[in-house]
Amino acid sequence: MSHVLDHPARAALTGPHAHFAERHGRILRYPVDVTPWLALPEEPDADDWADLAAFAGPGAEVPLLGFRGEVPADWEITFQVEGVQFVDDGLAAAPDPEAVCLGPADVPEMLDLVARTQPGPFLPRTIELGPYLGIRRGGALIAMAGERLHPPGWTEISAVCTDPAFRGEGLATRLILAVAHGIRERGETPFLHTGAGNTNAIRLYESLGFRLRRTTAFLAARVPEHLTDERAVAVS
Repeated sequence: MSHVLDHPARAALTGPHAHFAERHGRILRYPVDVTPWLALPEEPDADDWADLAAFAGPGAEVPLLGFRGEVPADWEITFQVEGVQFVDDGLAAAPDPEAVCLGPADVPEMLDLVARTQPGPFLPRTIELGPYLGIRRGGALIAMAGERLHPPGWTEISAVCTDPAFRGEGLATRLILAVAHGIRERGETPFLHTGAGNTNAIRLYESLGFRLRRTTAFLAARVPEHLTDERAVAVS
C-alpha cells in the first residue's frame, strides 16, 4: 500500500495544509509564492496535464518535485536530478539556546541567505508553512532551518543553510536538531529531502540519525507554447 510520504505534497495539501491548496481539476498546488511543490494524481491522464498547463500557462516552467511518471512528449524537461528522502530514525533532537524564532520581518534576510547558499526553494511566503529558526551573530542572520511540507503525522525539515563564513561550526546540525525537537514535541516525525548527489548533506543526515527511506526525483518541465488557456478557471 502507498505510504503517506510517497506523495508528501498531496498528503499535505489534502491534510494539514489544505488551507493552502489551490485546485484545478485533480491538480493541487501551493500558492506560487509559498513553495513550488504541487500534487499530480499518481497516474495523470491527458486531462490532468491539460489542467496543469492551464494552471501554469503556455510556455511556463512547472516544477514536478517527486514525480516519477511519464511527462507528455510535447512537454520539454528543463531540469532533472535524482533525489532522496530521509526519515528520523533516532535523532538526538534538542532545543538550541542560540536559536531564535524567525518571523515575517526576517524574510528579506532569509531570502538573502538562501540566495547566497542555495539550499533549495525558499520564497517570500514559505515561512507561513511552519516555524523557522535562525542563529544570529552581530545581529546578522548566519544560519537557518525550518518546516515545509506537512503530511499527516510528519513534518519536512527544509531550507537548512549556513553563511559560508560560518561553516564548520556545526550550526546546521544544531538547527536541524532544534527544528526536529519542535516537530517531535507535537508528536510528529521529521523527514527531509536532498539531492542524491549531495554527499556532504547525506553524510551529515545519516550521522545525525536519519535513515534513507526512498529515492525520488526533482524535475521541471515546460508547458508547450501551443497549448491555450481554454481550461483556465479561477483558483479555488
